[in-house]
Amino acid sequence: MLSAIARSIRHKLALVVLATTLAALLVTGVSLVIYDLRAYREAGLDDLAAQADIVGRASAPALAFDDPKAAGEYLGLLGAKPAIAAAAIYSAKGKLFASYTRKNLDLQLPSLPEPDVARVDGASLVIFRRVVENNEILGTVYMKADYQVIGRLADYLGIFGAVTLFSLLVGLGVFAWLQRALTAPLLNIAGVTRQVVERKDFSVRAQRTTQDEIGDLADAFNAMLAEIGRRSEALEQSNRFLEREMAERQRADAELRRLNEELERRVAERTSQLEAANKELEGFSYSVSHDLRAPLRAVVGFSKMLIEDHAGQIDAEAQRKVGVIQSEAQRMGMLIDDLLAFSRLGRKEMSSADIDMTGLARSTFEGLRAQHEGAAPEFRLDTLPRARGDRVLIGQVWANLLSNALKFSAKRDTPLIEVNAVTDEKDHIFFVRDNGAGFDPRYQSKLFGVFQRLHHSSDFPGTGVGLALVQRIVVRHGGRVWADGKPGEGATFYFSLPRGAPHGNA
Repeated sequence: MLSAIARSIRHKLALVVLATTLAALLVTGVSLVIYDLRAYREAGLDDLAAQADIVGRASAPALAFDDPKAAGEYLGLLGAKPAIAAAAIYSAKGKLFASYTRKNLDLQLPSLPEPDVARVDGASLVIFRRVVENNEILGTVYMKADYQVIGRLADYLGIFGAVTLFSLLVGLGVFAWLQRALTAPLLNIAGVTRQVVERKDFSVRAQRTTQDEIGDLADAFNAMLAEIGRRSEALEQSNRFLEREMAERQRADAELRRLNEELERRVAERTSQLEAANKELEGFSYSVSHDLRAPLRAVVGFSKMLIEDHAGQIDAEAQRKVGVIQSEAQRMGMLIDDLLAFSRLGRKEMSSADIDMTGLARSTFEGLRAQHEGAAPEFRLDTLPRARGDRVLIGQVWANLLSNALKFSAKRDTPLIEVNAVTDEKDHIFFVRDNGAGFDPRYQSKLFGVFQRLHHSSDFPGTGVGLALVQRIVVRHGGRVWADGKPGEGATFYFSLPRGAPHGNA
């Protein structure tokens, strides 16, 4: 039955009407019962208090003249009040002076009076009222009356049941009217909805039977069906178009996979060719270096012998030229060494370790300073963050950057070299700053190229390979290298290292 109620709006509407009526009756009835019972209790106590006052005033002379008989006659008049079960008069000393008990009722009167009080004691109302005459307490009146709250509550419940039954019948009548006015048009729309769902036919329409909001709902429902029909047709056309597009996409994907496979095959072929070419290039570089070193050693050796054995037979200009031959041969030997180091760097395996960058930079500078022949520079080294990487390769980075700083600041009266670092969310950024010759920012892109120099070798000796080595090492560690400077105002070289482990070979 509950499932039928959940599906039927008629049952729901009936439940709403009946539940609303019953709830209103319950709230009203309970409120009235509570109010009436409270009023009944207060009225009973007030009436009993009035009776006690009357008896007290009437019995005051009897108390004053110690006449229990007269007081008993006054109490006997209470027989006209069937609700009063018992009454008593106590003297000022608390002794029972006169009493009254309803016929056929065995009650025990209080042995002592209480102060002025009015209360409900179970199914009875109890009151004690003092008798006062000329500001003198002559005694106390006690009364006990029936408190018939159960009977009164039963009467109310009977009345409430009859009213509830009548109200529910009226509610059913209201429901019958609402069903004709509201439910029937809604059920008509629900029936049309079921037809649309079951048959997928958007041409059916709901009939408008009223001129109110439900009629407007029927018109809106019909308009919605028309719009859904149009969109359904458009959707079917779109689905057919998408099916064609999907078929074409599948053909294109198949062609793309074929091209990718062909590309992978060609990449593999080119990779094997490049590996073979690299091996040949490595062998060629070793052969060239070996073949170049032999004649260079001969040039250096014979020029040295020429100076030592025939110094008296050649003039000063010839000796100078022979010295130029020796220095250029030595520079060419350094160039060959740097070129070999640059080529070997791509084959060297990297090992990752925790590096004390402050200690590494300090020890590298001290080693370079011992070999430096110029003025002693001022070296400012701040505390650097630790990094991870290949200690030997990172040491080569510090050696090349600090060597350049020493070399290009040597001609200053007070050379200054500063090493520091900053840290952001991803990288540690280290830098070496000097107050040396600097460079023209327009040619900054040439700084890290092999054999690229921005100063003449006669002013600052070198092979032009050191910064290229720095860039290659830092890039293999997942970082980058850059620089800024101005002619005559010094230069600053930066390199960054990731805060995690290095990326590996590059």
